Amino acid sequence: MSETMAGTCRFFLTYSGVNLPLKLMTELEPEQIGHRNTYFQGYFDEQDRLVGLQKMVYGEVEMEHRYAYDRNGKLRRAEITDADGELTVLDFDEDGFRLADATRD
Repeated sequence: MSETMAGTCRFFLTYSGVNLPLKLMTELEPEQIGHRNTYFQGYFDEQDRLVGLQKMVYGEVEMEHRYAYDRNGKLRRAEITDADGELTVLDFDEDGFRLADATRD
């Protein structure tokens, strides 16, 4: 996928919900991921907001999300890369409504 993400990396078993940003659940200790085939790496900024995540499957990144927030902490952009490397960009207004989406190679 892409280069290393900024932020503090933590590990999780799964996520919940369908809204963005995804809600990572069941935090794992670093030593627990060596025994797992699938887990999520979540990257958090200094305000503990999820700024990115990667779904790891057998040591490879299968899916990646990157999130950008406005100064009030509202999600403004999500960049989602799927297992095929296809990028989808979603932009949101100040009320959280999706403005547009575009698919890029």
